[in-house]
Amino acid sequence: MPKHTDEGLPRIIPLGDSAVSVIFEAAISPQTHRRVKAVCSRLISAPFTGMIEFVPSFHSVAVYYDGPAVLRAYPHFIAQGEEYYPFPIVAALLEEMLKLADEQADPAPRIVSIPVCYGGETGPDLEFVARYNRLSVEEVIDIHSSADYLVYMLGFAPGFPYLGGLSPAISTPRRPSPRLAIPAGSVGIAGDQTGVYPLETPGGWQLIGRTPVALFRPHAVPPVRLQAGDLVRFYPVSFSEFSAWKDDRL
Repeated sequence: MPKHTDEGLPRIIPLGDSAVSVIFEAAISPQTHRRVKAVCSRLISAPFTGMIEFVPSFHSVAVYYDGPAVLRAYPHFIAQGEEYYPFPIVAALLEEMLKLADEQADPAPRIVSIPVCYGGETGPDLEFVARYNRLSVEEVIDIHSSADYLVYMLGFAPGFPYLGGLSPAISTPRRPSPRLAIPAGSVGIAGDQTGVYPLETPGGWQLIGRTPVALFRPHAVPPVRLQAGDLVRFYPVSFSEFSAWKDDRL
């Protein structure tokens, strides 16, 4: 059963027998993201015994734990006559953590600037995006490269950032049928979101450019360039600059 929290706190529900989901408002917004980020910061600074890892999303945080380790560490949380399983313990620990998380100061986001070669063979859908929105190609590039984009979460593929903050002026639906192979580094638009494909994968986003920067490096620590909470700024580069780019310059 879901754990009912005080008014203003999120719901905590079990995900099987070794994880819970901390769910905030359904709306995707910077305000909800700040609450998600505060919980993640608290889990980093003060993890409970038995916690394995956590995964943030648009409006929730999944927290994975070792059930036997939780039961051994917090036997006093188990009330007389209550079933002997870890979910109520983890929920109680998270409730206390949530109260403290809301009081934490919101740290300044990390700003990451990413070069993009727009159009041509690196952005085959740029002209379609321009026509769809009744803009020139130059206007689409100017609009896309003048905003700060919030990394709400990583998903779909390792290091793929779901970015919020796209101007409605260049919002464009997905392609009617996906491509089977999209080159790594491709920058796309789908609805009111923009993102960067870190690996060659299938995908249906409208491709407007490509970055020479590798967002996923499996042998690096950490292996992903971006994290939830970062602010991304794109800036245009020429095809010759794109071709000569050295990945370690970011």
